[in-house]
Amino acid sequence: MNCQVFISGGGIGGLLLGYKLAAQGICVCVIEQLAKPSHVYKGELLQPKSLALLKEAGLLSKVEKCGQKIHHIDVVELDNDENDVLMKMKLGYEQLSPFINYALMVPHEELKEIIRNEAMKLDEFTFIAPARLIGFENSRAIVEKDKKSFHIKADYFIGAEGRRSPTRDQMRLKLKKKHYNHQYLTATLPRPPALTEGKIISTHNRFIGLFPLPNQQVRTVYLINHGEYPLIKKKGLRFLQKEFNELAPELLEYTLALNDWSKIQLMTPLTYHVNRYVDNHFAIIGDAAHAVHPIAGQGMNLAMQDAAILGELLCSVYQSHHERPSLKAYEHVRRKRNEFVLKISDQSALLYSFRFHLFQRLRIRSMKNLGNDHRLHFKHILNISGLGLSHLSLGDYFVQSSLLPARKKPLKNLSRYFFNKENDYPWKY
Repeated sequence: MNCQVFISGGGIGGLLLGYKLAAQGICVCVIEQLAKPSHVYKGELLQPKSLALLKEAGLLSKVEKCGQKIHHIDVVELDNDENDVLMKMKLGYEQLSPFINYALMVPHEELKEIIRNEAMKLDEFTFIAPARLIGFENSRAIVEKDKKSFHIKADYFIGAEGRRSPTRDQMRLKLKKKHYNHQYLTATLPRPPALTEGKIISTHNRFIGLFPLPNQQVRTVYLINHGEYPLIKKKGLRFLQKEFNELAPELLEYTLALNDWSKIQLMTPLTYHVNRYVDNHFAIIGDAAHAVHPIAGQGMNLAMQDAAILGELLCSVYQSHHERPSLKAYEHVRRKRNEFVLKISDQSALLYSFRFHLFQRLRIRSMKNLGNDHRLHFKHILNISGLGLSHLSLGDYFVQSSLLPARKKPLKNLSRYFFNKENDYPWKY
């Protein structure tokens, strides 16, 4: 079998890349190991940049129909003993206007199905599942399906397999993983009608995240110590229901749905970042290249953004009548951005990693200053959104740590902080 671009991995990143290429007349083959939808929890929060990419691809209207918009995230700090509110603020996406100024919660498998179905309408798109990549030989991918192996010849080979990546192994890239002192329990519950925006609730030693899904459901994310899961199971589901109800009383009548451990999944966060994304005609995207702590909801979004840049670059390669751009241009654009997001996600995770009153006081002070300072607030939400990137200045750090008072004047000429086509596709300019 022959194609122009071979993609190993039919997740969100691999499918979006395949769809983008096939829509431009490039022959693509995507293989996926799973035969059925996965029940394992994966990313559901689409940040504004990812929504912009779906809009460019003509898919946003379909995705929005099965999603729940989030315009802001409420951040609440409680006193653990009295349950009094110590701090409450909103992280608002509305500051991103006139660009896409909201996020979207979409069930992961539904998003995959939308992209895959639209891609399969294109003549240049081939999807093979269940099938797995065994290795490479003489510019061919060796693929196994139904216990039989066959070869696929291609010009370019893209690894979008996730954390376990045969393509990354072929490139002889090694991972240096960073583990954390905590894990998460995640479950989907019925949603109170009033819960329509994101919410993070914490005390000095407890944390729960609530993110509304469509169809009156809510994704819950509960922080535990690393290795604590067996002890929590021993305490029983009533203990977990009690924890949820104390932190989020609005869930009181809905936590009864936590009636089976099979409905609860254990998430173990880790981070890593390979030293290169490209090797000759091989490239990797998404979790094959980098893993990010889930606290800022960035993993799936980084994969989509990787796919968009690499897809545009491969289109330029095939459309160029003169000198073809190198795949390294993709790494040049994406590496620094991914590195930055990994860093800010890691810093956010550390704020909740240590369960002491001192760290809660530091969080409260930092978040209050962020909420009161228009510049800090804008930069923070911009960096989360993926629409741009703004490093904090020395003055920003001084304000966040209370060494300087909050600034009331907003930043001027905000458009210069957003990515444009020259930033995203520099080889074209």
